[in-house]
Amino acid sequence: MTATTRSYLYVPGNAADKLSRAVGRGADALIVDLEDAVPLQGKDAARDAVVAWLADQPAGEPVDLWVRVNSGPLRETDVQALANIASLTGIVLAKVEDAAEVVAIDALLTSLGDSTTSVMPLLETAGAVLDARAIAAGPRVQQLQIGEVDLAGELGLLPGDDEAELAPFRALVVLASTAAGIDPPVGPVSRITKDTDAFEVSTRRVQRQGFVGRACIHPAQLPVVHAVFTPTADDVAEAEAVIAMVAAAEARGTGVVLDEDGRLVDPAVLHSARRTLALAESAAQRDGTP
Repeated sequence: MTATTRSYLYVPGNAADKLSRAVGRGADALIVDLEDAVPLQGKDAARDAVVAWLADQPAGEPVDLWVRVNSGPLRETDVQALANIASLTGIVLAKVEDAAEVVAIDALLTSLGDSTTSVMPLLETAGAVLDARAIAAGPRVQQLQIGEVDLAGELGLLPGDDEAELAPFRALVVLASTAAGIDPPVGPVSRITKDTDAFEVSTRRVQRQGFVGRACIHPAQLPVVHAVFTPTADDVAEAEAVIAMVAAAEARGTGVVLDEDGRLVDPAVLHSARRTLALAESAAQRDGTP
């Protein structure tokens, strides 16, 4: 699969004013939060409000709509309330520990007659990261997301500006996703909301590490994320050239393809070119550009 969603904006499920404006904020996708953003005494009211809001959203909305549900005893109640909502893209499962939890959610949704809702497990613990490959291969899983704040806290990490301490876990989640044949994982959130330059450096690092989009906690982060993950005109031209070279070589029956600089164009290069074009096409559709 090839992910074409650049940005995922978290929106508190208990903030009616923010929820009413969320679709117009410019994000490719929203993740409406019923978990961390909502205090325990407000869970039921927030769930009801989010379900009502989703019911008012048209199916096929250009903005993908996800809901992050609670872990523990509240998860089943959340999922039951969200099943069979036409406008809902999928459910983000907070604090997933193992693949069995994904299997259980699939069984619950199926028992409710829901065959279309996707699942995005959020890996926030050492156990979840170590079980990432099995989780990624679970039913309905479209992609993974890594929760680095909780993970770093559990492991006692103190990430520096270069985020080097987090690189091994990011790589593992990218590897697990690729091995399972699902979309690349959603890039982690960042607490940087005011220093645009620093946030861009972080986001470009995430891109180099194999992610094609990023979760955001503030609308101010969206323009940077879109700029980083939208292929440039030069990127598109290079990708088109690669695909044309491969097509020409196949037509000639040539086994080896070299670009104009004499570099080998192998299946990995072709895959990257196709992903670039898919990202560019999706970005143009979402942004309303030719």
